[in-house]
Amino acid sequence: MIYKIIRQDKESDDITVQSFSCYDEAYDLLEEIYSDVCCSDADYGDRPYYEIIEVEE
Repeated sequence: MIYKIIRQDKESDDITVQSFSCYDEAYDLLEEIYSDVCCSDADYGDRPYYEIIEVEE
């Protein structure tokens, strides 16, 4: 299976053009991006919302 990261707003960026061979690789990238954001003080309006999806090969 191939996994991609998509944005909720359907826009494209450096993250959404990548493909991953497993879910964990995609998750690790998102974790790295959001690791500096603490849930209690996060302003998610300033950041796009990403979702990991499975894509047919």
